[in-house]
Amino acid sequence: MIKQTELPDTIAIFPLAGALLLPRSRLPLHIFEPRYLQMIEDALKTDGRVIGMVQPNPVPGRDGPGLHTIGCAGRITQFSETEDGRYMITLGGVSRFRVVKEVEGFSPYRKCDVSWDGFERDLGDEEADKGFQRKSFLDLLGRYFDARGLSADWSTLKEADDELLINSLSMMLDFDPEDKQALLEAPSLQTRRETLVTLIEYNMRSGQDDGMMQ
Repeated sequence: MIKQTELPDTIAIFPLAGALLLPRSRLPLHIFEPRYLQMIEDALKTDGRVIGMVQPNPVPGRDGPGLHTIGCAGRITQFSETEDGRYMITLGGVSRFRVVKEVEGFSPYRKCDVSWDGFERDLGDEEADKGFQRKSFLDLLGRYFDARGLSADWSTLKEADDELLINSLSMMLDFDPEDKQALLEAPSLQTRRETLVTLIEYNMRSGQDDGMMQ
């Protein structure tokens, strides 16, 4: 298990709208832009193989969109290179961090000084959600999937641990980037689950309203 003192003070940043990484979760990524190919190659040369996933912020930054203050670092746990030079990687979520400042330099990708303070829980064991009422949650999820025409492996969802279920849905469901940021910043698994339920209910109501307007 990684200790907080072993995490680097400066990390490469991958600002990708709508892509959410959470601690102890896995995120597959397809890397093809030259600057991010360089980022992956540089990260693979380090012991930690860590990069930071951050939601872009509409406020302009150094060379494009600004960055939200809180992101999540992931360790490259799997990677493969295609014949035309692209990378297929998997990030394992390590810990959230707070952006302190963006670092000026000559790399083609962005780097930031970061602080890991306040996110010590991310490096611990899986969280449980004591107030989680799984049946009512899955009923709501079923209605949402039906409304969106989505399918799911319900037997797997029913058997998944609390954290795996809530975090996986937070990462996979198609919410706006700002909603993804709210899920990332949730201070506990219970708060994330409550936020997730609110977003699902809001999206269901929005879909009904759209249907009425048509």
